Amino acid sequence: MLACVCFGSVASWPAVLLPRTKAQSRNPAYLIRASHGAVASEQRMCSDIGVDMMKLGGNAVDSAIATTFCIGVVNCFSSGIGGGGFMTVRVPKDNGSEVVTIDFRETAPAASNTTMYTHDPMSARIGGLSVGVPGEIRGLLEAHRRWGSLPWKELVLPAAEVARGWKVHVELQRRIEMFSELMLGNPDWSEVFAPEGRLLREGDLITRTAYAQTLDIIAEDPDAFYKGSIADAIIKKINSTGGIMTHDDLKKYAVNVSAAEKGTYMGKTVYTTHAPTSGPVLLHMLNLIEHYDLSKGVTTLNVHRFIEAMKFGFAARTRLGDPTFMKDTTKILEIPTKSYASRIQPNITDDRTHKSGYYHPEFDVPEDHGTSHTSVVDSNGMAVAITSTVNLVFGSQVLDPVTGIILNDEMDDFSIPGVPNTFGLWPSPYNYPIPGKRPLSSTAPTIVEHEDGTFALAIGASGGSLIFGAMFQVMMNLWHVTGSDASSAIEAGRVHDQLYPAITIVDNLLPQSLADSLVKKGHNVTVMDINRVAAAVQLVESRNGFFYAASDSRKNGIAAGY
Repeated sequence: MLACVCFGSVASWPAVLLPRTKAQSRNPAYLIRASHGAVASEQRMCSDIGVDMMKLGGNAVDSAIATTFCIGVVNCFSSGIGGGGFMTVRVPKDNGSEVVTIDFRETAPAASNTTMYTHDPMSARIGGLSVGVPGEIRGLLEAHRRWGSLPWKELVLPAAEVARGWKVHVELQRRIEMFSELMLGNPDWSEVFAPEGRLLREGDLITRTAYAQTLDIIAEDPDAFYKGSIADAIIKKINSTGGIMTHDDLKKYAVNVSAAEKGTYMGKTVYTTHAPTSGPVLLHMLNLIEHYDLSKGVTTLNVHRFIEAMKFGFAARTRLGDPTFMKDTTKILEIPTKSYASRIQPNITDDRTHKSGYYHPEFDVPEDHGTSHTSVVDSNGMAVAITSTVNLVFGSQVLDPVTGIILNDEMDDFSIPGVPNTFGLWPSPYNYPIPGKRPLSSTAPTIVEHEDGTFALAIGASGGSLIFGAMFQVMMNLWHVTGSDASSAIEAGRVHDQLYPAITIVDNLLPQSLADSLVKKGHNVTVMDINRVAAAVQLVESRNGFFYAASDSRKNGIAAGY
């Protein structure tokens, strides 16, 4: 059984039009109710592919892998096998569950050094020197090796078939237009995105033939990416565009697997990813807000407290880095603890906000971008939250025409030493590029269990530095706003404040009276259009014997279930 409650309509889907703020024009948003399993991704056809895998007898891991491969085809501006990411996996056990994270974040090549971008900072974001060693294939393969039930090949080939031809959707059109100079001026890109000398538009047929052939090879031999024909092609392309990556970098790439970072919130158990992600920061914000009675929902005071928790969260984030490369991890380890939050919480003042220095950020950290998130649950309660990325839109702007792979620019997420930012903060030494190191990330794919240990929620988001703040607010909506469901919790207006610049962003979906009240508390409010490119949250939850799934209309996502 599939039911849909929506802010719009899709032909052939049973739908009920819900009330909408009068002056707002929004993308359609859907709440999916399912009995057996559900997938929330950024693209409807990919959500459907994920559900198909479960209908074939696959589990949540199989579904997440197939969905992720699909997203890498159709939302190639955000993710793909030329990038990396993180996943959190809940595996049901007879006596409860095991929750594990797989870190398949890109790493710095062996020839990297701390000053490699000092003289040309733009080379950290455009060109071969910006490319980190991709981890997505090894990450997905590790998940399949541990928990997959369908053959690997069956999980890859649906995406290969999509790559042979699909219709451009509105989000892809928007990104193509944003990068029109690249698409029209570089033959590697124009062959795919402007094949007749004009930019493809929504509804046009698009083909990624070389990428389809690459996926065909990976379906048979996934390690070809790291030490076969695919590796040969991408190393050649990276180095011809200014890069330093070697075949040895690819061969030696390894994922990190560990028990998930674990916290609690109001009796629920929250599992998320470790540093260098912002999972510890999300737990810190939950620990801070747990000190308050939020039963009155979205009031000015509660929103002010959300913002203050967020600002302290961003301050804590400046202390993060790859723990493998830190001599002292004490600061990282204390961030997600209740005791640390108890020390910080008295500094939250209900009557006013403060200047950025009040929150004691230690260093400047770069603002990451892009990303794609998928959440999945199956009939047995196995769940996956997976966030993947090529970082900036279209990554490094390097597309290998032989393989069709768009390569990441994840090296831009490292800090560049030497120059303080415009606010006087010096770059974080915890996040300098070092061979084999993983850069800081705003991602935090998260799974929550009820007090009795059963599955409650899988959640994550795309959108760079907006990610964990958006997740935090959606969780608050879901748990503290009366009548909230998965979709309404996502679609509600949000606020955002990351300390620098000292601006509090308020969605124009929220009442002007709220913005005015925040100004009275000292917030430097900027009201922004809800339809801008912003964080997009995808979640699946268990409630009242059903699974509910929703994908964020901000990125035109649509979930699926059965």
